[in-house]
Amino acid sequence: MKGRVMLEVNNLKKYYRVTGGLMSRSIGEIRAVDGVSLAVGMGEVLGLVGESGCGKSTLGKTILRLEEPTAGEIKFNDVDVVRLNRRHLRELRGKMQIVFQDPDSSLDPRMTVGDSIAEALVVHGISGSAELDDRVARLLEKVGLESDFGERYPHEFSGGQKQRIGIARALAMDPQLIIADEPVSALDVSVQAQILNLMMDIRERDGLAYIFVSHDLSVVRYLSDRVAVMYLGKIVEMADKTEFFRNPLHPYTEALLSAIASLRPAGRDRILLTGDLPSPLNPPPGCRFHTRCHRVMPVCSQVEPELAQIAPGHMVSCHLYV
Repeated sequence: MKGRVMLEVNNLKKYYRVTGGLMSRSIGEIRAVDGVSLAVGMGEVLGLVGESGCGKSTLGKTILRLEEPTAGEIKFNDVDVVRLNRRHLRELRGKMQIVFQDPDSSLDPRMTVGDSIAEALVVHGISGSAELDDRVARLLEKVGLESDFGERYPHEFSGGQKQRIGIARALAMDPQLIIADEPVSALDVSVQAQILNLMMDIRERDGLAYIFVSHDLSVVRYLSDRVAVMYLGKIVEMADKTEFFRNPLHPYTEALLSAIASLRPAGRDRILLTGDLPSPLNPPPGCRFHTRCHRVMPVCSQVEPELAQIAPGHMVSCHLYV
């Protein structure tokens, strides 16, 4: 891990109650995040990957308490985030920000770009008009836009420019950690590299840490220091980037990497997963991946494997390595 630990998450859970019938009785729980533990160091980029519906975005929002956790612990710079009241949480959020996937839906079309960026500054007590204008102008320039763009409205910008505005808004309070929730997946391929390079430049200049949520392993390989893989609400593998792509251990990770020829480890064939991702409302017993696993054993359907360290910095949740 790079630098001292900034964020520590222990056994974090986020369940959504499902109701049905005339009396809206509880019929179960969707286990979107089910016992996740991870840590992020100062200035580190942790890539978080997995199929759609595995809980990546929910994990990011729960860490920020945009979604209230069902159980577990979140510590940011040794502060217990879960126990903070609304006022103290608002103060802390200046240091923990998010960049959303869709820049169109994350910007209010009725507000100028300058007002959108300045909103966080006003909430946190920076109210002088001249100071606000100056801060907004500098933030726009920081993300590669003209300083006078603050007077315009979101519909006047391209998708890539809107995402730059979203990044400027996230940077307004000088955060230490940004959760980037698939920030380039809604953009044209020609624009994606520009946004990724911008984020890396900002990281190098300001020492920011990122949790970079993505399903694109090529992007994760470019950006990340470490990589964590989620499957059905759980982390199933976590390792340093070089080790992760050189020596994937979990059968699910093997299948993900084998789907991309340029990332497939030498000498390994393409692995085709059968079946669909099970429902988080009724996850399979034992290992949650056993219904699709090409290396399944009898124990896999009976006992849930623990996430354990099997080499320095390399953790995996699989009975193959117990």
